[in-house]
Amino acid sequence: MALTLYELENLIKELEKIKGRHTELITVLIPAGANINIVANQIEAEKSTADNIKSKTTRKNVIDALESITRELKLYKTTPKNGMAIFCGNISETEGQTNMKLWAIEPPQELRTRLYRCDKEFVLEPLREMLKATEVYGLVVLDRKEATFGLLEGKQIKILRHITSGVPGKIRAGGQSAARFSRITEGLAKEFFRKIADTMKELYFDLPRLKGIMIGGPMPSKEDFLKEGQLITSLKEKIIALKDLGYADEHGIELLVEASRDVLAEQEITKEKKLLEDFFNLIGKGKKAIYGKENVEKAIQYGAVETLLLSKELGAEEIAEARRLAESISAKVEIISTETEEGEQFWNMTKGYGAILRFDIE
Repeated sequence: MALTLYELENLIKELEKIKGRHTELITVLIPAGANINIVANQIEAEKSTADNIKSKTTRKNVIDALESITRELKLYKTTPKNGMAIFCGNISETEGQTNMKLWAIEPPQELRTRLYRCDKEFVLEPLREMLKATEVYGLVVLDRKEATFGLLEGKQIKILRHITSGVPGKIRAGGQSAARFSRITEGLAKEFFRKIADTMKELYFDLPRLKGIMIGGPMPSKEDFLKEGQLITSLKEKIIALKDLGYADEHGIELLVEASRDVLAEQEITKEKKLLEDFFNLIGKGKKAIYGKENVEKAIQYGAVETLLLSKELGAEEIAEARRLAESISAKVEIISTETEEGEQFWNMTKGYGAILRFDIE
């Protein structure tokens, strides 16, 4: 089962502290969809290269690490869904002593990097990137003349597309009546709003990590777009913010992100609050929810846990062990912060352990 972001963060902190005395720390990154058998053969072949290492101690440590990785890979028939990261080497801080250790994990997001490296430290940057952008938000700024589309990934803004409408300004061609000119411009505006909706569908509909969409623009353009653009329901339901802006270009995208900081800050908090609200309601009803370490472990033994709730205040090792037990019964795991009133209440009430159940147990 893939690590949670919280567990990945703790693993990275642990691996960052490890520095090899020589170039004997091995990193193997296997991207999602790669053939794990081919990777295993490549690792096996690296042993012949390692035979050329002059230092007898370093040569032994590298070959031992390669053999450990090979044994680990043989445990898998296929590459895990999100790919795989393996870190192995002698982590002893004392010259001449050996403390060989191996970490093999499935990351929380798809790994797209293929890598083999033997160095004095582990290669962690591809995993660090996963902590930066766990979810993405669609960005749209528009008026009747132009629209710009972007993405917010972590703190990075990406401009995806810019389109224009051809809707004329206030000055109209000679000889046209005001009513006729108005009908023409309104028709062109509606047509442009539908083009915006089609572009949003193209860019955002199949985006797997899309958390929400923010729309900016002058009044009443953005409201007219929602009314006339025929945006499909699934995308309309993703809209989490409408902001009044005077720009529909790249600068408008930047202003939209700044204007939506309050909304973005609330997203994760809202998700956690809803989860804890459901948990507390079930506790109040006296069914399908329990708390306390002993009760939760008992429920796991019965296979009754649907969602395991663990406070971030628990130690990393304790969380890892509880998660391992939950994985054995395919239970979902949620890490609860103490940054909200509900999170503090959860910690004070449960001492870090809660569970929503598949069925009640005695």
